Amino acid sequence: MNSYAVSADQLTEGKNVFIRGKLSFAKLTRLIEGAELVASDERKTRNGMNAVGKPHTTATIIHAEVQFADPNNPTVEEQYVLERRYDSSKRPETGPNYSIDSKGSTLPVILIPSPKGDGTFDQDESGRELAQGLDVTLVLRTYKPKQYKSRGLAIEQVIVHDKVRYYNPGVDQTELAARGIVLNGTPRPVQAIPASAPAAAVPVATEVEDGLSFPVPQPASASVAAAAPASVQTQAPAAAVAASVAPAPTAVPAAAPAPAPTQQEILEQKLADLKAENNLLKNAGSAVGSPVANGSGQAEQPGITYQG
Repeated sequence: MNSYAVSADQLTEGKNVFIRGKLSFAKLTRLIEGAELVASDERKTRNGMNAVGKPHTTATIIHAEVQFADPNNPTVEEQYVLERRYDSSKRPETGPNYSIDSKGSTLPVILIPSPKGDGTFDQDESGRELAQGLDVTLVLRTYKPKQYKSRGLAIEQVIVHDKVRYYNPGVDQTELAARGIVLNGTPRPVQAIPASAPAAAVPVATEVEDGLSFPVPQPASASVAAAAPASVQTQAPAAAVAASVAPAPTAVPAAAPAPAPTQQEILEQKLADLKAENNLLKNAGSAVGSPVANGSGQAEQPGITYQG
């Protein structure tokens, strides 16, 4: 266990300490909280460190050097920070390291060199994390936590002394540019479509023929195939399409259609028609006409007759 000359309860709240180095790791633009906080605390515990237990931001710098306001007369707060630098057993070449977990809901202000090149600084409002290896100064502030006698340290500001670069989990664009590959914009991660995704979410493949692309026929499901009509419908005229789109008028109840005649009724009707036709032929008579009554009361056939 380290033995320090200055303890936390000797600090005075509201004091600032400047410590400069190369940025090794940082999360400054959002709080570490929720499930990420739980995972972070478990990792710290496994490595023999104290869990933070509260939402926080964090930063680690290597080759860390305290920037004394008066090198000949360091403040208590400067000595406190100076003593809490440490050497990395895994990376001894990084020199003195300094890490801080800044508790609270306030994010630090990040200052970057102005593009004017006049030595002034602008506040970085990109919302992006700073890249590893930047030359930075952490401006720390002492404060008194509630219900605790000892003082704490928080990251008040981060001053970037290099041309700003941002953390990129993919390929660094400067590395691409050095090889003559210049991107328009920032690449975005592409999400894979899971195999269980609905069919509508899967892009339809196309075939290319003579410069034109056509959808590749897709197998229809059994329910869709069963619902498909057997007959082929022609395209409806424009008027019919418009009528189908237009709001339907109020429906008027139509008369019930007459029942279709049965087979027996059809045969009976045909028989009646044949009888009627036969009667008409009988009444029409022969070529010489119908019988005519004479004076004796007997019917005679009209036409040429012979008297006996």
